[in-house]
Amino acid sequence: MNSIKSVPARVLSRRGGHSLEAEREQFDKSQAISISKAINTQEAPVKEKHARRIILGTHHEKGAFTFWSYAIGLPLPSSAILSWKFCHVLHKVLRDGHPNVLQDCQRYRSNIRETGDLWGHLHDRYGQLVSIYTRLLLTKISFHVKHPEFPPGLEVSDEVLEKTAGTDVNNIFQLTVELFDYLDCELKLSESVFRQLNTSMAVSQMSAVQCRLAPLIQVIQDCSHLYHYSVKLMFKLHSCLPVDTLQGHRDRFHDQFRSLKNFFKKASDMLYFKRLIQIPRLPESPPNFLRASALAEHVKPVVVIPEEAPEDEEPENLIEISTTSTTEPQITSDLFEQTFGPPNGVWDDRDAQIESLKKELDTLRAEMEKIKLEAQRYITQLKAQVNSLEGEVEEQRKQKQKALVDNEQLRDELERLQRVKQDSDRSQRLCAEAEKKASATEIRYTKLKEKHSELINTHAELLRKNADTAKQLTVTQQSQEEVARVKEQLAFQVEQVKREAEMKLEDQSVQMEQLRQELDARREELDQAQRSLSQAKQAGVELSAQVEALHAEKEVLRRSVSEKECELLSTRSLMEEKELQLSQEADKATREIRELQGKLLEKSTQEQNLQQKLLDEQFSVLQETVREAEEILRDAVAKLDDPLHIRCTSSPDYLLSRAQAALESTDALESGHAQYVASMADAAGLVGALALFAHLTADTIVNGSATSHLAPTDHADRLTELCRDCGQQSLHYLGELKDRQRLGHAELGNVRRALQGVLHLAQELRPKSLDIRQEELGDMVEKEMASTSEAIEAAVRRIEEMMSQARNESSGVKLEVNERILNSCTDLMKAIRLLVTTSTNLQKEIVESGRGAATTQEFYAKNSRWTEGLISASKAVGWGATQLVESADRVVLHTGKYEELIVCSHEIAASTAQLVAASKVKADKSSRNLARLQECSRNVNEKAANVVASTKSGQEQIEEKDTMDFSGMSLIKLKKEEMETQVKVLELEKRLEGERVRLGELRKQHYVLAGGCDAVDDAEDPRPAPAPRRGILKKPPIAQKPGHGEPQRDTGPCPPPGAKV
Repeated sequence: MNSIKSVPARVLSRRGGHSLEAEREQFDKSQAISISKAINTQEAPVKEKHARRIILGTHHEKGAFTFWSYAIGLPLPSSAILSWKFCHVLHKVLRDGHPNVLQDCQRYRSNIRETGDLWGHLHDRYGQLVSIYTRLLLTKISFHVKHPEFPPGLEVSDEVLEKTAGTDVNNIFQLTVELFDYLDCELKLSESVFRQLNTSMAVSQMSAVQCRLAPLIQVIQDCSHLYHYSVKLMFKLHSCLPVDTLQGHRDRFHDQFRSLKNFFKKASDMLYFKRLIQIPRLPESPPNFLRASALAEHVKPVVVIPEEAPEDEEPENLIEISTTSTTEPQITSDLFEQTFGPPNGVWDDRDAQIESLKKELDTLRAEMEKIKLEAQRYITQLKAQVNSLEGEVEEQRKQKQKALVDNEQLRDELERLQRVKQDSDRSQRLCAEAEKKASATEIRYTKLKEKHSELINTHAELLRKNADTAKQLTVTQQSQEEVARVKEQLAFQVEQVKREAEMKLEDQSVQMEQLRQELDARREELDQAQRSLSQAKQAGVELSAQVEALHAEKEVLRRSVSEKECELLSTRSLMEEKELQLSQEADKATREIRELQGKLLEKSTQEQNLQQKLLDEQFSVLQETVREAEEILRDAVAKLDDPLHIRCTSSPDYLLSRAQAALESTDALESGHAQYVASMADAAGLVGALALFAHLTADTIVNGSATSHLAPTDHADRLTELCRDCGQQSLHYLGELKDRQRLGHAELGNVRRALQGVLHLAQELRPKSLDIRQEELGDMVEKEMASTSEAIEAAVRRIEEMMSQARNESSGVKLEVNERILNSCTDLMKAIRLLVTTSTNLQKEIVESGRGAATTQEFYAKNSRWTEGLISASKAVGWGATQLVESADRVVLHTGKYEELIVCSHEIAASTAQLVAASKVKADKSSRNLARLQECSRNVNEKAANVVASTKSGQEQIEEKDTMDFSGMSLIKLKKEEMETQVKVLELEKRLEGERVRLGELRKQHYVLAGGCDAVDDAEDPRPAPAPRRGILKKPPIAQKPGHGEPQRDTGPCPPPGAKV
């Protein structure tokens, strides 16, 4: 468990007289104990009583300062479970703690983010959950800081929600998006927890499972409120915006609804949640936002936390604050005395005095550190209070500035309304002028009407005169011409006067109509101006009332600012007093430290004597280990001449692995030797390396002797002498370790040379079929791939030649069948050529990414099994291409069988699959070349299937079938033919069964020759040893399949199992 150091008793006893400080100390101590018990590395859920005490502590100090002062000291990067439980406790503190907790957590956002980023980069099951949980906590803090109307517990009334959303549709839209993001983070955490539980098939009653499930109780409480607020805001958005605009919102809400419903259903089914929380049930379908009346059908989900029985309080080991001090053990044994006991069986008084002084010094140091920590905490608290007061003052200033801005806006609005009033007055004046113009126009119309009536009367009088004149014309003939002329003139004048009167009348009527329309428009404008004027007057009255209220609020804010400034001055004076007191305590601690330094000098002299004694003991332990190692090596060297050891045998491969292990142990021995020479107080590394070296070297000598019993005479003598020389050099090195003067100059060069000689001779004794140099292995891969490409190119050219030859020598159905078969073969060859090229590129990519600083040949030699698989696969592909061409040639020339072509196609498909499998073993899954190679493999399989299909269809077209007409046969002849046919069927079935058995035996023998020796090695030698390299033989001719006509791979005698001495 992660523990927080307790406060020393002497420090508390010194402050017994100060009740306030004692109360504060007791509070800090209880908070530290609760935090250490709630946040630990045990995979169990956080106990409710510890979390409740932490939450009550935040309400006691009106913030989370004490919680964070201990939380930032927790080793969160060292344990994912510790980080998970820290996030759980922080979530509970945010929800149920004091409102000021949110501002305190805002200051530590960077710590929360760093914890999440650290565990997000590590592949740990709890680490991934911690990363998601920290993102949820950061989102929660940001949302509630931005919207202080929502408390961290998310419990607000619908009226507060309406007030927060406001009437601006943009604010409602943005608030809805933020609630969706908030709910997404909650649901992602629940999905991640359940995903891990599903993969592990966990039971909810297990403590490890409950550790993961416990935070979901707070998630359920948050999700119920977020779901309700989202539904309310979505209905409000649909009442303000078009349906198409909110399509994305509806889709996102539907996805969240399904996830939340699934989450609630899974949690309801778990026994763990049934006794802790009552989970609400969501409706079967999401609300229909397109129907406004559906809001009345919505029911707010309510989460109920049942009352728990009070848990048994655990007894807590608190430090008793009293003046009487208890007696404690004064002497504790150090590491050396615990290991080897006191000299002569008694304790020295000086050791007791040293331990007493040491303990007193540690106590004083702890006291001084506690005083410093107290001072730092008080300073931090005071600074935090100053910062909070300054923040409140700044907030008041901002509110004051905002009030001034609102006042200016109201003044602008009032001026605008006054301008509107002036415009209305001007409109009234224009209306009066229009009425005057209308009256003047009516007067003019009356005058024109009177003039028109006068013209009509004049016209009637002229008509009467015209009648009189006509009568006079009948009386006298002399004045006829004159009368006619006068008549015409009068008629013309009357017509002209009539036209002028009509035109003036029309103009007057048009002007009257225009004036009437203009008068109506002016009247409408006047009515509108009067209405706007009345509204402006009402708004002006409201604005004046708001201005008065703002002035009153401004006075209140001014008084509060002055009060805050007074509080700030008093806080600063208190802080100065505390700083003065802390400086006095620091001076006192400095004097005490100076007094203790003299005692430390005396103690350092005694510690030097003890250090020398420890060095002697370490050297004696080393000498005992050297003597044991010499005994082991002498026993192994004696086995070289022991006649009873002659019957023991071993394989060169096992000797090679033992010699390699012994040679590698010399590096550890050399490192331990250098470490011991640098610091002789610690011989553990050298002792362990020395024991391992002695056992491995002795094992190498014994197995070298056992291997020499099966080796040729010359090699056996050389191997025996090398093993004896290895033993002597090892004993010589151990002899140098016995002497203090020569210990620092001891070297392992001769021992390494002797082991390397045994290693080289073991390599010479291995079967020759298993020996190949590194550079040849790398070159052979490139040669085989190039040879395969050349074989495929030659096959393509040969198929083209056969195509031209078939066109010259055949016609009709045979030509059609041959062309179809050869075309399919050509397509198959092209696909194989593309696959080989892609495989070559992938191999180059694998070598470049995996070889590091080594060369290509060294990489191929290091991965010899993989290299041999590539060589074998490329051989099989080249051989298959050659056999396919030859089979196609025989089919075209009618000297072969169609079945040969089908079998060759299947063989090529299998060979390319082997090449793909060998290439993708070491390839990166995200490699583009690997994706191309897999695509090429599928293309080859498809082309091979086309070859088989074209071959079968061509065979059906070429071969003639009997009509099977039995109508002319008698009953006896039919019975005879039936019996003969049954005999043929039985013969063919027996032959088919025999051929199948033969095929199975051939395949079994192929598998035995390909991997039989390796299987024997694995079965007979269970000890860990390097796998022997398989032999790389010369490349067979192109027309020869690997495994036929050449020595088989690994067909030599398998090495015997390691000798057991």
